[in-house]
Amino acid sequence: MTPEFISAGPALFMENSRRILVIADAHFGAESGFSRKGVHIASNSTDRLSRICSCIEETTPDMLLFLGDLKHSVPMMSRQEFTELPQILETIRDQIPFRLIPGNHDGGIERFLNPGELLPKRGALIDGTWYVHGHMHLPPESAGNLIVCGHHHPVVSLYDEVGCALRAQPAYLFAEVNEGCAGFVSNENSRNTRILFMPAFFEYAGGIDVRKIHVSRLSPVSRCFDVDCAEVFLSDGTYIDRLGALVGDERA
Repeated sequence: MTPEFISAGPALFMENSRRILVIADAHFGAESGFSRKGVHIASNSTDRLSRICSCIEETTPDMLLFLGDLKHSVPMMSRQEFTELPQILETIRDQIPFRLIPGNHDGGIERFLNPGELLPKRGALIDGTWYVHGHMHLPPESAGNLIVCGHHHPVVSLYDEVGCALRAQPAYLFAEVNEGCAGFVSNENSRNTRILFMPAFFEYAGGIDVRKIHVSRLSPVSRCFDVDCAEVFLSDGTYIDRLGALVGDERA
């Protein structure tokens, strides 16, 4: 099974026995959170929902999986979320079944969900891949699998001889997990545990440069992967380089 990078998202399409479209960190309602901090921008939820629908049309999946932070405000619900989320979710339900693995911004979202749509916050094994938001310790049962996570909002900037050539573009980071660091006492299936960090779907999310994730302390797993051999891809799947080479680039 080879993940397919959907540049219209960024989103991930996984096909094995099932066809799964994966989206991380949509952050519906974020504009009202920005307003409370003095940054006033109009709601872009309609365009964000349109991008989701475009990804569904492009990939024709069996299921849409949200990897957490579907909403934004914490710890309370914002008026924007109360107003917009019901119609957003109903529009998606009209096209395809969806599931949500809750993230650290999803408190209270269960009131908008139907039975069965909310998966455990520790993550879930679906069609041979472990999916999780990424803000918590990895559970032991995720060992030996490909883990796909959100939460970290990875981006990459590239530099040339005259300065910055590509600035803060959404990026995927693929790495092997240091199982001892992650707390995996035993790995029953003996396969290496790999992790794919997904970029945020939210267009104003910003992010953490891939060079900094391993020192960011953003999550337990952020410090538990092989930096030198990790690989970086743009949101359309373009291969950039090994993370070790990017970290060692003095122009960064």
